Amino acid sequence: MGRGAVAGGKKNAKHRKAWIVFQDESGISERPSVRRTWAPKGETPVLIHAFHWKKLSVCAALGYRWDGRRCRLWFQTRPGSYNAESLIGFLKDLKKHLRGQKALLVWDGLPAHKSRERKHYLDTQGTWLRVERLPGYSPDLNPVESLWGNLKGQELANRCAENLGESETALRSGMERVRQSGRLPFAFPSRRPFFLTRIVTVLCEIQ
Repeated sequence: MGRGAVAGGKKNAKHRKAWIVFQDESGISERPSVRRTWAPKGETPVLIHAFHWKKLSVCAALGYRWDGRRCRLWFQTRPGSYNAESLIGFLKDLKKHLRGQKALLVWDGLPAHKSRERKHYLDTQGTWLRVERLPGYSPDLNPVESLWGNLKGQELANRCAENLGESETALRSGMERVRQSGRLPFAFPSRRPFFLTRIVTVLCEIQ
């Protein structure tokens, strides 16, 4: 890819003043995310937890301002799984939080993202929202994947919750930690300049 294409992508994003929003869904349960931990010498750590199959779904979006100087985090939880209707509800809430600002939504090929209801809704939101899909098999291009890893490696790591509410409390605590950090979302990839270059490159390729 030549320099002209990358420069053109940067100029276009700055001109539109649109947030580049990456979105993804995940889930948590009462079962712990097993991670390495400390223990007395010769004593293997043992996690005692319930084998309940109830889960809480989480939808999160990381928004990077067009100039790369700011990032915002939005998320919501719901019992069960996300479908077309609930994902549309998430976008409606996102629109309220953006307060009239434009957005370029980047997401993967989840079936719910391609539903007829979803397409109809998106067709009516052209004044503020554009949608682009990530290339296939490219989780490294979605910083929300790193967000999940960060939360499951800290607040949710080895947590043997007594109920789903305890897991949700830990999740919300982690989200608040990320929000207050300010710089942490830029640190999910190994190097911030490299990450922003990849964003621009991908947008140039898929536009």
